[in-house]
Amino acid sequence: MAKYKLEYIWLDGYEPTANLRSKTQIKEFKSFPKLEELPWWGFDGSSTRQAEGRSSDCMLKPVAVFPDGARKNGALVMCEVYMPDKKTPHPSNGRATIPDDPGAWFGFEQEYFLYKNGRPLGFPEGSANFPYPQGLYYTGVGYDAVGCIAREIVEEHLDLCLEAGINHEGINAEVAKGQWEFQIFGKGSRSAADQVWVARYLMMRLCESYGVDVNWHCKPLGKDVDWNGSGMHSNFSTTYMREVGGKEYFEALMAAFDKYKNEHIAVYGPDNHLRLTGLHETQSIDKFNYGIANRGASIRVPHSFVDNGYRGYLEDRRPNSQGDPYKIAGRILQTIQTVPTPAVKKGKK
Repeated sequence: MAKYKLEYIWLDGYEPTANLRSKTQIKEFKSFPKLEELPWWGFDGSSTRQAEGRSSDCMLKPVAVFPDGARKNGALVMCEVYMPDKKTPHPSNGRATIPDDPGAWFGFEQEYFLYKNGRPLGFPEGSANFPYPQGLYYTGVGYDAVGCIAREIVEEHLDLCLEAGINHEGINAEVAKGQWEFQIFGKGSRSAADQVWVARYLMMRLCESYGVDVNWHCKPLGKDVDWNGSGMHSNFSTTYMREVGGKEYFEALMAAFDKYKNEHIAVYGPDNHLRLTGLHETQSIDKFNYGIANRGASIRVPHSFVDNGYRGYLEDRRPNSQGDPYKIAGRILQTIQTVPTPAVKKGKK
């Protein structure tokens, strides 16, 4: 038997954006614990805006477990929050209520800024001072473009994610100075979002040792300056989209996304009006469109999708960097489920 350090991770009750919370308990296991071996655990919900002090107990239900490469015998335990009866999901628990489908695949492109002393890494001191304009930062190489601390952080974060078994698919420096991106892929809306949240947790915990903050806000430098905001472009497909597809189905799908555009924006992250302006590779927040290889569209249609007979994946570019991947994936899947598939209508398998 070995003593394992179990880091229970959950989302608190803050609005409009939940914060990550975590705490550790020690349990003995013969080997790395399986999900079904992990116990429920309670916490003080009155300190996380999830309960009142007079009845403060909330419960953590483990839903995913990952090895923690930063700790000997460490485990990262993603949890849902439940009421004390262990039957009722807490109102802040978005994971428990979203539709799920293992055939639905999601690829999240998480953008963020690294901040130190109240400004992005590489920005000169003083609010009116800026580094040279955007242009050479995106996928940049060299100290002048990306500095040194940032590269060290993102490389270490990549290793931690891979050690955890997270489907981390890549990193790159982004368009603005001090801005970066990592990509996470998962099958099923819940599994994909679990991995994004744990990857976010690992990045924030790692940055503690560098004296650096992760700024997830979608437009931290403001709307009126010529600097890109941060998105979480969401690539998605279903079994039907990958295997059958077709132009008729694609057009019906886009009509549904247009019909429910307001419902999507409602869960695509706060302050998106600051980012979705029609500038800086975005479409205006009140409009919906799609286009082949168009990064200024609501949904970008890859050339490969069209060339493959309208089969494959699509990219929704509207979700922002602060968005909850549970709610984003759930809303995408919910809209897809409103569109009948021609094969089903014809009685085919």
